[in-house]
Amino acid sequence: MTVRTWLAEPLPRDVAQALERLARATDVAAVAVLPDVHLAEEVCVGVAVATRTRLLPAAIGGDIGCGMEALQFDGNVERLDDGEVRGRLLRDLRRAVPARIRRGPAAALTLPAELDAARLSSPELAKRLARDGRREFATLGRGNHFLELDRDETGALWLSVHSGSRALGPAIGAWHRRRAVRDDAGFEKLAADSDEGRTLLADVDFALRFATASRTAMLQTTSTIVAESLGATPLWPTKIACVHNLVRREEVGGESLWIHRKGAIPAAAGEAGIVPGSMGAPTFHVEGRGCAAALNSSAHGAGRALSRGEAHRRIAPRELLRQMKGIGFDDENAARLVDEAPSAYKDVRAVMRAQRELVRIVRTLVPLLVHKGT
Repeated sequence: MTVRTWLAEPLPRDVAQALERLARATDVAAVAVLPDVHLAEEVCVGVAVATRTRLLPAAIGGDIGCGMEALQFDGNVERLDDGEVRGRLLRDLRRAVPARIRRGPAAALTLPAELDAARLSSPELAKRLARDGRREFATLGRGNHFLELDRDETGALWLSVHSGSRALGPAIGAWHRRRAVRDDAGFEKLAADSDEGRTLLADVDFALRFATASRTAMLQTTSTIVAESLGATPLWPTKIACVHNLVRREEVGGESLWIHRKGAIPAAAGEAGIVPGSMGAPTFHVEGRGCAAALNSSAHGAGRALSRGEAHRRIAPRELLRQMKGIGFDDENAARLVDEAPSAYKDVRAVMRAQRELVRIVRTLVPLLVHKGT
């Protein structure tokens, strides 16, 4: 079993201990530790884990299918320099894309036909989708999820969305973990070629499709708003998409393995990806280099430097306002957004330097306007 690291800073002791425990788990063939790594329940965020015959639900991430999409516009980005335009556009985006749920009898959306609840493996999960899915579809979620308008080095305008499968992903993970067997290191495992393993993979695929369709719906809705507000035209052939909580079978270094990514994006040679910083830091569009030692993976973002509780204790709302100077955001909710302050995250540029072996930077974008849920 091999553990390889690409680090932007020394590992905290609790992270190192969590990784040591992961390395002892049954059937784990390799672990790639990426520079955005930070502590999370059971398996750290910012790792890729390879197994041969077992599936490890804790290494997929709670928000199964979480990922990003980005789209370029042809238009005048300078219009966003006008504070009135920024404020009006932010209000329109918040109305069109709620953070939590769509409210009222008419607010729930009709899900795409391929998201039929009958395709889920249990009545319990189908009931959860029926109860929450239509109200949560095409909504952001809270925490580090966002809609963002950025400018690249050429002055071009980009719209980005970061969201996942909402309540469905954690429900799928919890349901299957109750049916798994713990190994000697304390991790729940399912044999990939068993009925239980195949059922997990089918439900994970459903969550991936739900999350992807949800992001695409948000991008379509908000691209219309941006076009009308700024007189900008969406350039759909430029769309980039990636996922950073998933498991799938891949060929790595001449061996077929189950690659689990929890807060890590696929980065095979030539594969496009998106690595955001905090809401006040740059985002990078990247191309994978196909580093087999890293399980063809890359960091999925800057990674947290402070836990959410610690950020609320240490960062005052006025400090968040200072850090976000010049960037449009929901400043009236600054007290509730301090856990998303730029200083609560690692330096994304240091993260990118630490993984030069893993990805090539295609473009760098700076934030202009950010919609986050509270």
